[in-house]
Amino acid sequence: MSRIIGVEQSLTNVEDALKAKGYEVIQLRTEEDAKKCDACVITGQDRDIMGISDPIMAGPVIDADGLSADEVLQRVDKYFH
Repeated sequence: MSRIIGVEQSLTNVEDALKAKGYEVIQLRTEEDAKKCDACVITGQDRDIMGISDPIMAGPVIDADGLSADEVLQRVDKYFH
């Protein structure tokens, strides 16, 4: 079963890296989108605005601020393996 990773719209490089690794990726637009995900990748700036926080979902919320797409991918992989 592939993991669903929610990614903020501005993080297209991260989205591409996750898809290349075989993850199913959806863009985060609402809190409802976050509830469908096994993990979320955000820029950090919109954490409160989008309402994405750890209590909403069981998986991790990864703040991509200052990280490369490869570093984000490593964090996602580490959580699921």
